[in-house]
Amino acid sequence: MIKFNVPPCTGNEIGYIEQAIASHEISGDGAFTKKCNAWMEERFGAQKVLLTTSGTTALDMAMLLCGLQPGDEVILPSYTFSSTATSAVLVGARLVFVDIRPDTMNIDERKIEAAITDRTKAIIVMHNAGVACEMDTIMEIARRHGLKVVEDAAHGVMSTYKGRALGTIGDFGCYSFHETKNYSMGEGGALLINNPAYNERAEILREKGTDRAKFFRGQVDKYTWVDFGDSYLPSELNAAYLWAQLEQADKINEDRILSWNTYRKALQPLHDAGKIDWQTIPEGCVHNAHMFYIKCRDLAQRTKFIRYMKEKGVQCVFHYVPLHSAPAGLKFGRFDGTDEYTTRESERLVRLPMYYGMDPQDLRTVIDAVLSFPWDEKS
Repeated sequence: MIKFNVPPCTGNEIGYIEQAIASHEISGDGAFTKKCNAWMEERFGAQKVLLTTSGTTALDMAMLLCGLQPGDEVILPSYTFSSTATSAVLVGARLVFVDIRPDTMNIDERKIEAAITDRTKAIIVMHNAGVACEMDTIMEIARRHGLKVVEDAAHGVMSTYKGRALGTIGDFGCYSFHETKNYSMGEGGALLINNPAYNERAEILREKGTDRAKFFRGQVDKYTWVDFGDSYLPSELNAAYLWAQLEQADKINEDRILSWNTYRKALQPLHDAGKIDWQTIPEGCVHNAHMFYIKCRDLAQRTKFIRYMKEKGVQCVFHYVPLHSAPAGLKFGRFDGTDEYTTRESERLVRLPMYYGMDPQDLRTVIDAVLSFPWDEKS
């Protein structure tokens, strides 16, 4: 079976983990954590980066730093993973879902303003499949209404919007280094802070409410509990694993882009014949080949396609079930406006296998299976 995903591994991970063990310092904020933070700050032009235990906890930190209060509202897409929403629920905010654009599966920037009320305090955007939302428009709306913008860039490491790294455009950006992402530490993430006014508060929040970071920099002679906080520091063992990949970030990116382009070229005839739809890459956006997806005619055809591919030895998966239709979505939020595309497009989308180091023969097998599917048959 050709798997949908294989976690990335460059070959240096075990050696770096052994170095971390030999240092006798395997808790958070050791040498490898600092290397990862510094690399992202330099590579992406980020003001400050803090490695976290997951993309989810990076989002949790962002919501807490936004200062949201119970009853405040947050605007977000329904087509996203639950983490995007639970981070807002954590601080007591109400969720206001808006429709997506069918071309990118991102939040429709034209639907945001109509959803704003006097309770709205933040907008969370999710850059689906590593393709940027229309950030100029969204940031302009946020400025006019005095709203914070949090970028869920879990898919977006190495992607850009008009030359700017995803995660560095809003007030806060959040990366994921889960095993399904382009760069992985098993479970992990990072918070990008784009306003230095939040640096100290973020450090305190991440260090169980203490000023321990200032102590290690020699700014205070002892550290103490100063505010609310939690523990968002990943182990050095995880950071060591990630560092092996960040060192080879361009190699990993180029490999994934090659696979993505191979899919695109081989399946172009299906697209041109109107058998499938697929991802649009808007002008000014550079993606990272986080995923390659196609859209079937409808849910019935997608179900048949996934079953067919499994019979051919290929694991394909659908993506998110819209959050506004989930039990928690109904409990914690509401959908503003008309659900024109969110449900319909989500039911059509299916992801093909995509990972670093994918064997060219496996790629060919997937392509041949897609091409051989009876696309003209009625569901």
